[in-house]
Amino acid sequence: MTTLLIYKSLHIFFMVAWFAGIFYLPRLFVYHAMSSDKPCHDMLKTMERKLLYFVTPFAVLTLVFGVLMIAEYGREWFRHSLWLHYKLVFVIALYLYHAYCFKLLADFKHDRNTRSHKFYRIFNEAPVLILLAIIFLAILKPAL
Repeated sequence: MTTLLIYKSLHIFFMVAWFAGIFYLPRLFVYHAMSSDKPCHDMLKTMERKLLYFVTPFAVLTLVFGVLMIAEYGREWFRHSLWLHYKLVFVIALYLYHAYCFKLLADFKHDRNTRSHKFYRIFNEAPVLILLAIIFLAILKPAL
């Protein structure tokens, strides 16, 4: 087994674990925005915080093993893999999305959310679409 395949396996594993949380967190935001019940809000605040802090290390490890893969492939490969440059733009968008979830978490924590549940339903779809683009780029590796 090569080092590259180990990095790739761990990259995929941590990405799947990260996405399990990143898909569910905005759903909790939907429920939070819909509820007016104080005990429910308290429970959702706890669930949101624990989930975001649980999946954040997976996001970091996804990045670590992705960078290790790129390093293993080498500088020349990276320079000529334009599809990967596009993929990395989407990846950066995902990390910005993840960071924005911390801002939303703080808004809910301090009871200053101003967005509707409809916003969070739409917000919930963004990582799905970005992941779809990333998968197509990684599998098809189009010559751009």
